[in-house]
Amino acid sequence: MKFTTSLRSGSVRWAAPVVLLLTFLYYVVGETAPLSSYYHYAPTIVAEPLKTLYALAYAVAAALACWESGRLRSARIWALAPARSRYRIAANVLAPVIVLSWCVLLVPPAISLMRSATMPSLDSLRLPLAAMVLCVAHAIVGFAVGCWIPRVIATPILAVTDWITVAFTRAVLPYWPRHVSGQFGEIGFGEVPDLVTAAVPVMLAGGVAAGLMILWLPYGWRVLRVVVAAAVAVGGILGAYRTAVDWPHTPPLTGGHVAMKCAGSTPRMCVPEFNSSSLPEVQRDTANALRVLRDAGATSAQPRLITDSYGDGRRRKASTDTVWRMVLTPPVQSGDAVYQVVVRSLHFRCEQVDARTVHSAWLWAAVKTGQEKAYRKHREREEGQDPLAQELAKQVQADVTRVLAEPQAEQTEWIRRMLDTCEAKTS
Repeated sequence: MKFTTSLRSGSVRWAAPVVLLLTFLYYVVGETAPLSSYYHYAPTIVAEPLKTLYALAYAVAAALACWESGRLRSARIWALAPARSRYRIAANVLAPVIVLSWCVLLVPPAISLMRSATMPSLDSLRLPLAAMVLCVAHAIVGFAVGCWIPRVIATPILAVTDWITVAFTRAVLPYWPRHVSGQFGEIGFGEVPDLVTAAVPVMLAGGVAAGLMILWLPYGWRVLRVVVAAAVAVGGILGAYRTAVDWPHTPPLTGGHVAMKCAGSTPRMCVPEFNSSSLPEVQRDTANALRVLRDAGATSAQPRLITDSYGDGRRRKASTDTVWRMVLTPPVQSGDAVYQVVVRSLHFRCEQVDARTVHSAWLWAAVKTGQEKAYRKHREREEGQDPLAQELAKQVQADVTRVLAEPQAEQTEWIRRMLDTCEAKTS
């Protein structure tokens, strides 16, 4: 039977409009952030719409495969003289079902990529390809169910059960059921899921599907087939469980998969390529600000490199004395990057410092480095209409105004005292 014949005569003909409509609704409702916020990073753009569609794709594959299997069973195909392999017959009727479930996975990301004018990358295909393999596995399981249970009963039950089993793993504890279910989570900017993250659900569903296919072999001892099939299925399930049981909420990911651009020296600054239009100016102002603070005795920091950690994702690397890793993408876009470096360069000796001391030191450093506007913009966002915050701002302004009127030597002594202060300051 040709693919077109299976398509015309199978359940996909009447199920496809409903499934594609549901896919469209899931895509529209699930789009919670503008595509521009992903900065043309293909793995994130692809992963975002799929978060709500994995369960639908698997349920479609299993339910329609069950229906097609029951249709063959009702037609007594398996009772006829074998002219073709039973696997080929099953593959012919499952092909349209699998293609429809793949459409659920591929159409929404393709739309997002086109809307954002972003080219797909190999890293962005990792989760969709794993999910496509899982659709095949769910289709095989559904086909096996349809061979034994009447399709009118089995199909709706299987559709609901499969969808609930996968979708609800996002809200259960422990975390390993979600990791082995194929319900992949979000991918942050610069992140790529490890191969093991994509392989674990394939191991589980693929093991069960492979076991069912072995059980369906038309030759060999039945007992041997049962033993081998059970061993393969249980091995896949246990292998997936043991691999993922200790994973936290976030499965294994790698970060830093972002093209970077650097400028200047002492310090050399690096930001993602898409955000580098103002990098030379930011680097120059940063170097000047750090030099001013060193000359004023406020810091001894002299980093060799300041790099944007925004592309590191959730597994960010720690900074060192010579290499500072900071989130610079939003500050560069808002014009606050130099101020953020200024704040980073002020090291308070104690972990707990009162707010008046902290803000006095920050405002003084901002004024000395020409970043007063950035400081006040941050304070306006934090203060709002809070009377206590506004009173604090007046006290801080009075302190800094008094200090700035003093000679440089006394300012140096004052800022060092502020950085070494641990007790609450009284007015």
